[in-house]
Amino acid sequence: MWEERYATPEYLFGKDPSIFITEKTQYLKAGQSALVVADGEGRNSVFIAQQGLNVSAMDGAPNAVEKAKALAQEHAVTVDFQVADIMTWDWDAVQYDLVVGIFIQFSGPDSRIEVFEGLKRCLKPGGVLLLHGYTPEQIKLGTGGPPFVENMYTEKLLAGSFADFEILELTAYQREVQEGRGHSGMSALIDLVARKRP
Repeated sequence: MWEERYATPEYLFGKDPSIFITEKTQYLKAGQSALVVADGEGRNSVFIAQQGLNVSAMDGAPNAVEKAKALAQEHAVTVDFQVADIMTWDWDAVQYDLVVGIFIQFSGPDSRIEVFEGLKRCLKPGGVLLLHGYTPEQIKLGTGGPPFVENMYTEKLLAGSFADFEILELTAYQREVQEGRGHSGMSALIDLVARKRP
């Protein structure tokens, strides 16, 4: 499905980074290592690399990764892009200072548990997770994301899922989003910033 969605010369979600990541630059520390999960066409990993981090990024759609490589070249940054399925990714191979998941809500409840546990394991002690997605109110707005309420995040869900972390920020809100034709219009969003306990 994603290979088909990305099979266009345009960047489905635009070339600019998510507003979320641009507002969290205090967590983007030059020299640190970062993993950007299911990063599609590279807009967020490229921005993070521009801040001086050593970035790895993965996505399951080969054509999206090719576009991500082109975007990195356009911005003269280096990102270790890998074609990989989020459900078979080796979360234990490397630990990172920063792990970023932006709009990764294609996973249903059962798969989500596995992905969340993986996000936790691939963080170094003291490392920070940046997670950004949609709340159930997004279904009515219809401006992006999957049409499945069970895939959406709530504050209660994220607080419970990351109760073993130090939660630094957890906020649900609505905002106008213009990120390519993939995300366009008023959106029901939620942000989590959490630190893995030492």
